[in-house]
Amino acid sequence: MEWLERTELLLGRAKLDRLRQANVLIVGLGGVGAYAAEMICRAGVGSMTIADADTVSASNINRQLVALTSTIGQAKTSVLAQRLLDINPDLQLRTVGEFIKDEATYTLLDSEPYTYVVDAIDTLSPKAHLIKGCLDRGIPVVSSMGAGAKTDPTKVEIEDIARTHHCPLAHMLRKRLHKMGIHTGFQAVFSAEKIREGAMIIDEQTNKKSNTGTISYMPAVFGCCCASVVVRDLIGELR
Repeated sequence: MEWLERTELLLGRAKLDRLRQANVLIVGLGGVGAYAAEMICRAGVGSMTIADADTVSASNINRQLVALTSTIGQAKTSVLAQRLLDINPDLQLRTVGEFIKDEATYTLLDSEPYTYVVDAIDTLSPKAHLIKGCLDRGIPVVSSMGAGAKTDPTKVEIEDIARTHHCPLAHMLRKRLHKMGIHTGFQAVFSAEKIREGAMIIDEQTNKKSNTGTISYMPAVFGCCCASVVVRDLIGELR
């Protein structure tokens, strides 16, 4: 395909073919997940499933790829699907418009032979269960930690979950996973930057029970890093 000629020049035909044959699941299409999905699509992955139950709101516009004034109120899966298919009309794409938690996690993971999973969920319990489900099934997974309350993209790191630090979400996730018998075994994208004071407020009205200040570029950086893990691992270049 002509649109992938620059990618083929970089990676070669054999590695590009590996990407075409891959089937990637992205769960969570907010600030991180949608950018990860687009970069994976542009890299030439042939099959994808994108999952999220949320709709676009005005508060998403400062950081989310799918959020425009024209898309407010629309399902994130629908907006992103249209964009991905405009990039690659031959993409084998499935959308799942539901919250992935509890039994739905395992139903989704067993629905197709995924070669990679991107965890871009921002709530703890569904996040932990998705990761455990992937590890139990031997599906490689990369997980995004918290991109909020940070401003320095040079502090973003990719490490095994056991080596994450300076991230409250990673700290809570490690504790939850330890109770499940999981201490290591998957890559996490996180920032070593200290949390900015005053950037988080408690909000008992939401599922997350807190709102965190965010800047436009940080979730995009996290999403690109997640995509890089997927692509580099699929072509055998992840160190």
